[in-house]
Amino acid sequence: MIRIGVVNIDVSHPKMFASWLLRENRARYAAVYNDGFRKDDEVAAFVRDFALEKRCESVRELAEMVDIGFIQGCNWDRHLSYVEAFFQAKKPVFIDKPIVGNIRDCERLEAYAKEGNVILGSSSLRYSNEIASFLKRPTSERGEILHVYGTCGVDEFNYGIHIVESICGLIQSKALQTQFVARSEKGSMTCENFAVTFVNGATASYSLFSGLWMPCVVVIMTTKGTYSFEIDSSTVYKALLDRICDYMETGKNSCATVEELTDSIRIMLAGRLSRESNGTPIRTDQIPKDDKGFDGGLFEKGYAAAAKRIYVD
Repeated sequence: MIRIGVVNIDVSHPKMFASWLLRENRARYAAVYNDGFRKDDEVAAFVRDFALEKRCESVRELAEMVDIGFIQGCNWDRHLSYVEAFFQAKKPVFIDKPIVGNIRDCERLEAYAKEGNVILGSSSLRYSNEIASFLKRPTSERGEILHVYGTCGVDEFNYGIHIVESICGLIQSKALQTQFVARSEKGSMTCENFAVTFVNGATASYSLFSGLWMPCVVVIMTTKGTYSFEIDSSTVYKALLDRICDYMETGKNSCATVEELTDSIRIMLAGRLSRESNGTPIRTDQIPKDDKGFDGGLFEKGYAAAAKRIYVD
């Protein structure tokens, strides 16, 4: 049985993941370290409901007693402050989406990976059954991908990263540049559109809706035809967790590489800069080191203020 140590239970994922894992009997949450916004009674309820062994006093203590760390706080700017203890203990980590939010942390992640540390992530939608099934089809049958269009809605980055990772998972090439295209709005609801060019010649566009949940829908245009599907969000957690468990049991990693994960972040960073530059295309390899990125602390403040108590009745 794979033993998971979770850092922070801010979002719903720890609860949902733990429920899925109980059905599969391959892994379980064994311990928690929490310094996020969830109160002690919610942490205690999580420990009780999923039969965790302990609430740890430090990340180091947590890392020593588990097989893998799950970093699941909602403030992506703090994610990398937790990983060192796991790396020192020679343990892999899964970092929930968005994995990081600025170019400096992207480069730190890449450096950690080059040192041999195992980093798994990030959006469960990248591993969806719909995307996996499409990629399993022979190119001779479904054609070479020329363009992918994707949509999703809740917010720009925390949820928007889902569709960008999905697009990258399909195209499987490094991005060259992102361009902000247009924005439309009605009251408090907005829709922003971006275009991406990839090294292999493929292109993509994505639309981010803010103010209302929207499904993740993908349209793929290939040399053989056009394919479309809505990603079934009820199955994506299992798809992700199966890949993590497969790695832990076999050592064979079918999750995205760190460079693939950070490329998705770079696409969105370049898109934000393009918007601020009135639609000037921004190369993903020319994002300034001092770019502010997406503010994880600000997101955490808003998320915590609106969050329901999900671990207790």
